[in-house]
Amino acid sequence: MQDFYLVVLGFLAVLACFDLFVGVSNDAVNFLNSALGCRISSFRTTMWVASLGVLLGATFSSGMMEVARSGVFHPQMFSFSEIMVIFFAVMVADVLLLDVFNSLGLPTSTTVSIIFELLGSALAAALYKIYLDSGSFAEVAEFINTAQAFTMISAILVSVVVAFVTGTVVQYVARLIFTFHFEKMYRRIGGIYGGFAITAIFYFLVMKGAKGASFMRPEWIEWIGANTEVILAVLFITLSLAFQALIVFFNVNVFRIIILSGTFSLAFAFAGNDLVNFVGVPLAALSSVQHFMAEGVDAGTYMMSRLLENEPAPTIFLLLSGCVMVATLWFSKKARVVVQTSLNLSSSQSGEHEQFGSSVPGRMIVRSSMALGRILRQILPINLQAALRSRFKPRRLRRDEPVLAFDYVRASINLVVSSILIASATSLQLPLSTTYVTFMVAMGSSFADGAWDRESAVYRISGVLTVISGWFLTAFTALTIAAVMCLLVMAGGQYMACALMLLVLTLLVRSNFMSSGKKKDVPLIFQGDDHESVRNAINTTVGQHLNRTVDLFESAVKAFLSDNEGALRRVKADANAFFDTLSEERRIYYNMAQQRTSDTKLDRDARYCFFRAYTNMREVGRGLQRISTAAKDHVANRHRIFHGRLKSNLLNLTAELQKLVRAGEGRHALETIKLNGGDIVQEIDRMQEQLLSTISSEQISMRGCELYLSFLQFARELINRYSIVAVLQKELNDLCDAQPPKPFEGDIPAGGQKSVSHASRILQALHVTRTTK
Repeated sequence: MQDFYLVVLGFLAVLACFDLFVGVSNDAVNFLNSALGCRISSFRTTMWVASLGVLLGATFSSGMMEVARSGVFHPQMFSFSEIMVIFFAVMVADVLLLDVFNSLGLPTSTTVSIIFELLGSALAAALYKIYLDSGSFAEVAEFINTAQAFTMISAILVSVVVAFVTGTVVQYVARLIFTFHFEKMYRRIGGIYGGFAITAIFYFLVMKGAKGASFMRPEWIEWIGANTEVILAVLFITLSLAFQALIVFFNVNVFRIIILSGTFSLAFAFAGNDLVNFVGVPLAALSSVQHFMAEGVDAGTYMMSRLLENEPAPTIFLLLSGCVMVATLWFSKKARVVVQTSLNLSSSQSGEHEQFGSSVPGRMIVRSSMALGRILRQILPINLQAALRSRFKPRRLRRDEPVLAFDYVRASINLVVSSILIASATSLQLPLSTTYVTFMVAMGSSFADGAWDRESAVYRISGVLTVISGWFLTAFTALTIAAVMCLLVMAGGQYMACALMLLVLTLLVRSNFMSSGKKKDVPLIFQGDDHESVRNAINTTVGQHLNRTVDLFESAVKAFLSDNEGALRRVKADANAFFDTLSEERRIYYNMAQQRTSDTKLDRDARYCFFRAYTNMREVGRGLQRISTAAKDHVANRHRIFHGRLKSNLLNLTAELQKLVRAGEGRHALETIKLNGGDIVQEIDRMQEQLLSTISSEQISMRGCELYLSFLQFARELINRYSIVAVLQKELNDLCDAQPPKPFEGDIPAGGQKSVSHASRILQALHVTRTTK
């Protein structure tokens, strides 16, 4: 029996490594998004600073380990065998749940996950034990540490409101002081701002968080408590004077020091607060096994009152956990997906594509906020409104300036406020959700900064509501999965535990280390906005997008004819992702129009060609969305599938399209479309005429006729629009291959004869193409 528990302990150790991997992948957004969003330093520098913070912060998390031992349930009410089942179920549920959220790219709370998993598993174990003893289910309250669990859950929920309000107020005041043109005010009070920020970080991380360090001696903590005011005063004055001198005499960017220090501190606070979420349960299981083996009694009768004792976690295990967390930061691709979600929702830039769509609650909130704004404008004096607007007037980008998610002021506020809130909770040994705090601080600061304007507010608010709803879903799902796992193991015994071990390890390896084999859309390769860069980008990607479109259309047709609803759902998802890719790449045109690092006449014509080409390709992508959705709905509603001549026509059509696009590579594929696409259009006309004579013989409904014609119409639109793209591409290549023109100086050349612009030639070519089709 002891050997089995050693196997379970080893399995929990393996799951702890996986949990660290998937947990840090999700929580990396907490301390990376601010530094990466403002690009205060290189990616490698930011990662090194965050890694050092995580590694050192891990040693300050010893005091938080009591949450896993006795913070949610009363361990003295459970035997050793029951405690091991509870811990086993918690770790299995935690790793699976976090891996799913990472795959979806949604930030969730590892703190909420572990607390509700402990609660669900303990409840299931208590109910099962009461059932076997024929007791009353009302006794279940005796097994749960109700007061402490309620305190932790309340702190987590309150932190959402506190973080959002604090982030909003502090960012609003900071923007009133600095404005978006912060350079002038920065030279005046930048030293004081930096001194306050670093002093606050030092106070809450070192002085308030020192109690949780595994290496801190009682006399050191006592000395810090007795001299707190003196230490803070000296630190603030010294840092303020030093920073101001660096700004005035050496032109040092103090924001860089603040933001990198904030990144370090937030990573430090994250490791100190959240390490218990990943290794607290395995360490508690290790302690349980050590006590059990030392006593040498029966596993079913030995009650685990020893877990009530305060045992500091070994520093070596904390450091090893920190090393695993650091490795995850550098090598996890899922971490970057989750970081991008947070950056998209807090970015000051808005475009035609947002990560989240609109929702009814989002629209209601926007309408209510606009109504409240109108009321406030009627109450506040006009002079005050004008003064406030002047402080929040956005700064226009220079021609060669990169587009950032937010500036240095907001990045520093996000980091400093989040660090203070999280470190405060850590010093009180409250497992505050770092995800909730950092995410809501970022949302509050973006709201106060005017990043949610009328063009993006409904999408950003809908996205925030989606993430928050995912948090509540996390709590319910974590409790349910842990409870089910606990009941399965208690009912099935060792065999069920071994089966779950194999299942979990298989799923984790498949999810994290095996390629899905799914074909991904090729990202646009773009290195500038001059005509050569535009030309290379179009020649590289247009042919690939054409092949991708035909492949998806063929998949949709075959899945439809096979009456395969699951395959059609996947095709629909791929079509939506492909349309998003085309929309995102088309947005580059607006960035080129804003920056214009090169602005000759040929450069402007090339950018115009880029816009028209991607407009046509995106419309084909939109049609692909529609046809895949229609085919999926047709199959889902169990309508009749095509047979006979209609089926063979669609299969022949996809085969001809594949043959057409495979005839050339890259830009030559479009040449083939332009030259030979007319033959397929004539074949489509013939198929459309045959439909009338096939309706009665093959018993095709009106709904089926509409879908069949939709397939044909999409194929026709694909050929026509990519033929237009071929004309645009050829015109651009011909002009770029010719002698480069001189910089644009006007429409009328020296000879007095008005020149014909490239745009006019393209429009003429498009007119000829349309009339021939």
